[in-house]
Amino acid sequence: MGKGGSLSNSVIKKIFLSYTYVAIWIFLSFTVIVYNKYILDKKMYNWPFPISLTMIHMSFCATLAFLLIKVFKFVEPVSMSREVYLSSVVPIGALYSLSLWLSNSAYIYLSVSFIQMLKALMPVAVYSIGVLFKKESFKSEVMINMLSISFGVAVAAYGEARFDSWGVILQLGAVAFEATRLVMIQILLTSKGITLNPITSLYYVAPCCFVFLLVPWIFVEFPVLKETSSFHFDFVIFGTNSLCAFALNLAVFLLVGKTSALTMNVAGVVKDWLLIAFSWSVIKDTVTPINLFGYGLAFLGVAYYNHSKLQALKAKDTQKKANQADEESGRLLEERELREGEGTGKKSESQN
Repeated sequence: MGKGGSLSNSVIKKIFLSYTYVAIWIFLSFTVIVYNKYILDKKMYNWPFPISLTMIHMSFCATLAFLLIKVFKFVEPVSMSREVYLSSVVPIGALYSLSLWLSNSAYIYLSVSFIQMLKALMPVAVYSIGVLFKKESFKSEVMINMLSISFGVAVAAYGEARFDSWGVILQLGAVAFEATRLVMIQILLTSKGITLNPITSLYYVAPCCFVFLLVPWIFVEFPVLKETSSFHFDFVIFGTNSLCAFALNLAVFLLVGKTSALTMNVAGVVKDWLLIAFSWSVIKDTVTPINLFGYGLAFLGVAYYNHSKLQALKAKDTQKKANQADEESGRLLEERELREGEGTGKKSESQN
């Protein structure tokens, strides 16, 4: 009875910790999105400089990652040659900088709720680019699912009260670059046996992003900031915002490490609905019934996609276990036959 009780307690503890990691990730992801919106929106903090904000994040995250890896030895660095860094990490850094720049820019033009609806296109973009680079096999049923998600997002866009074409282009561009980055990670890093957790990823990628963003910043935002002589760097606002961005990366490390990437996808859906509710109730963004209906269709498509991925992973795991069992059975059979052969040989020798 005691044994069963202790097992039950350990299971309850594991479930409680999993939900805690999910809650922390949702809270931090939620906070970073709303905080970025607050800083960039002209009706709120009124600091519409997305490249500058992204550069602040990257410099802050790179510094903290350096301290955690090199000074405090909290995480082991990944051994990487200069050739691998230039051929693999630099392209990923370029894509990441573009994704962050465009996604932060979209907050100036679009509501938080509508941005979350557009982000539902991420599985569509990842799958399409995966097929293009031959990392995913084309399947008609999956493509139908992708089209249903796209249709739902199109309906949500049709019902958007604050529709802005430039904002939509920026957000779709961010989705495309982020999806390409995720596929490139598989091609350029995972295929070479290089695995980066969020901290080592920031250590290698954040300085790259900063350098890439420096070029457009000099021509686009620096002249405007130079003219705005009244601006003073607010260490409290930008410091806490950057800290939240870094903490979010740590939360991703915890969530994926202690649960799974699929859990994060499911938690992401919950976070999106919470953001839509917050955007409508607190920020007072207009969310129309057509918005919700369209996003509901896209949500069902994404949920089905996640379910299909889970079933595929389970089937793969079952097949792997079956293969291991067959190999073990074959090995035991060989050992048994060998022993029997040795026994027969010894018996014939004794008779002789």
